[in-house]
Amino acid sequence: MKTVRIITPTGHLGTTPLEKASFERGCAASPDFIVADSGSADIGPYPLGADRPASDEVWQRHDIEAMLLAARRLRIPLVIGSASDTGTDRGVDQYVRLIRAIAAEHRLGPFRLAKIYSEIPVDEVRRRVKDGAVVRGLNGRPDCDAATLDRTDRIVAVMGTEPIRDVLRQGVDVVIAGRSSDCAIFAAPLLEAGHSLADAFFCGKAMECASFCGEPFMGKETILGRVDGTGVYLTAMHPDQRCTPASVASHAMYERLNPFREYVPGGYLDMSKCSYEQVDPKTTRVTGQTFVASPSTWIKLEGSGKVAERALFITGIRDPYTIANLDRVIGWAKGKLTERFGPIGGTYNVFYHVYGRNAVMEALEPTPAKAPLEVGIVVEVTCDDAARAETICHIAGKNLFYARLPEVKGTAGTAAIMSDEVLHARPAYEWTLNHVVEVADPRELFRTQLETVGAGDPAARP
Repeated sequence: MKTVRIITPTGHLGTTPLEKASFERGCAASPDFIVADSGSADIGPYPLGADRPASDEVWQRHDIEAMLLAARRLRIPLVIGSASDTGTDRGVDQYVRLIRAIAAEHRLGPFRLAKIYSEIPVDEVRRRVKDGAVVRGLNGRPDCDAATLDRTDRIVAVMGTEPIRDVLRQGVDVVIAGRSSDCAIFAAPLLEAGHSLADAFFCGKAMECASFCGEPFMGKETILGRVDGTGVYLTAMHPDQRCTPASVASHAMYERLNPFREYVPGGYLDMSKCSYEQVDPKTTRVTGQTFVASPSTWIKLEGSGKVAERALFITGIRDPYTIANLDRVIGWAKGKLTERFGPIGGTYNVFYHVYGRNAVMEALEPTPAKAPLEVGIVVEVTCDDAARAETICHIAGKNLFYARLPEVKGTAGTAAIMSDEVLHARPAYEWTLNHVVEVADPRELFRTQLETVGAGDPAARP
């Protein structure tokens, strides 16, 4: 069984630039692969539904350039998953365009590139549902039906290891994958080298966010993962960071409904019996993980659809009497909106996000502030018509100035506006699909294309 060494310099390519010093240390550690995740559902439904990147292309190019040049210099494969934040076809094509431009600029020799697409037409899912397929809702969501799909603009399937393994087996040098399981892009090369499902997926789970598995906290620093049949070894490349049993174990539980399970197509990684051992000052070894196979394969679907246009108005309140009666102020403001525009929740909606009191957790806040010194209020209005949203939002914000409270004799000073204007926001989108669908073949929802970059070079391979 071949020892495999993987480096990853970023947990989400393009959100902020990777740190080059620790990346170069990782490149000097004789890696066999460079792997990076480039997507997340954490960014919300807008980028998927609108098919726009959440990350700036300047930063995306920065990271891709650093990794591509290093991979070609070291003659090792580069694997990037969930291209351009959401893994849509546009994202894959965008990253391939950047790869071509970087290769031309640096006059790189020819190399083989694989494009793996994961976007699915809404009508294809509609056909499956009509033919009797169950598209099962996750985390309490109802199963998908025609009404769900009517609200959906765009869908991506979340690939497992198989499509990536297929192209690595064909000897490609660069893989640009659509939406993919974070840990699958790391597990694929390990499985191709003969390592166990348990070690492969645990390595991916630990490395998916790069230096988040080390301490002290540092972002965009490189981590080295090594798998040799005796466990999974995680090593921090930044000189002041370490991978410790505590830091690796805590990241293994990161973003999990069940902290000991990581579900992937074909089963789940069981981390309940993991043992974490510090083997040198910067490295932790993990053993005891197991993989539990499922009798069938389910692929996750992520879908998003447009809800309405949005407008924002920002104001702050410092007056203690107004803050003490803030719910009455907001209630009065909403009442005036209802008088003028009809019931809230009908043809429009309005939200008063009170920062400094409970804007983040709202009713779930376990320790509500008793008497904040000041609060900031973001008024958000959603409506089918952008012009009407602007009109309603302006009045919704200004109503905070005019709320009638008992014992108030002044005429001004209860609120301070950041700017006397409505801010035009991106449209509101909602997650419509957080579901799984059963497949006969884990590859059937994905499309792969191969090409040679720099094909005009006489040394290009066929």
